[in-house]
Formats: sequence, C-alpha cells, structure tokens
Amino acid sequence: MASKSEEELRRLGVELRILEQTAEAIQSRIGMVNAVITDLTYAGMTLEGMEKERENSELLVPVGGSSYVKARLENPDKLIVGMGAGVSVEKTVQEAKEIIKKRLENLEKTRASLQQQFAQVAERIGEDREKFEKLVAELRGETAPQNV
Repeated sequence: MASKSEEELRRLGVELRILEQTAEAIQSRIGMVNAVITDLTYAGMTLEGMEKERENSELLVPVGGSSYVKARLENPDKLIVGMGAGVSVEKTVQEAKEIIKKRLENLEKTRASLQQQFAQVAERIGEDREKFEKLVAELRGETAPQNV
C-alpha cells in the first residue's frame, strides 16, 4: 500500500498538471484579448484619420494579406459598425468612436481580471511545486539505503 507521502505526491502531481493547463488557457485568453485590443485601437486610429477626409476622397481599403483596394469615400460622416451576432448598424463617426472606446474599456477590465487570475494560478503552482519537491526529497531520504 502506498504511503501517505506517496499519495500526497500523486495528488500534487495531478493538481500541478491541472494548474499548468489552467495557466496556459488563461494565457491564451489574454493573447486573444490583446489581439482584439490591438484591432480596436487600429480601428480608433482609422476613425480619427477618417474625420479629416472629405467626400469623394480616395482611400486605400485593406482587404487582408497586406492587400488594398482603392475606393472613394461617399459619405465621410457615416459608417457601418458591427454590433455582434452578425448584426451591423450605420453610425456616425463619433458614435462609432464611442462604441470602440467602450469596448476597449471593457476589454481592459477583462485583461486585468485575467492577469489577476493568472497571477493567482502561478502563485499556487509555485506553492505546489515547492511542496512536491519537498515530498520527493523526503521520499528519497526514506528509501535511500542507510549506512550504519
């Protein structure tokens, strides 16, 4: 039958794996949030620049893959904003900037929360690794041959 220390070692090993997977998932979510923040920041900068454009100004519109298409700005005061779930609505530039600002604020809060969760998980991993290493050292000491 396994000793109490061996059982604790197994439990800590499983807990460490779960915590490490949790940390990886949180890091992944932080990366996704950072990507959306970057995208919205660029959108805000684009809207700032668009406010300076006049009707019929020629623009380069990104189509992906570092490729652009030339277009003429028909109405510089209105644009289409995605609201989620495939729904888009026509808004003024100022309204769109406010929407982006609010989204950025929410994402910053989400990122702060995720970073706090990550810090807590990382702290717990550190504590568990310390316990794990201590138990391994104890078990090695118990099973090592004794010189008399």
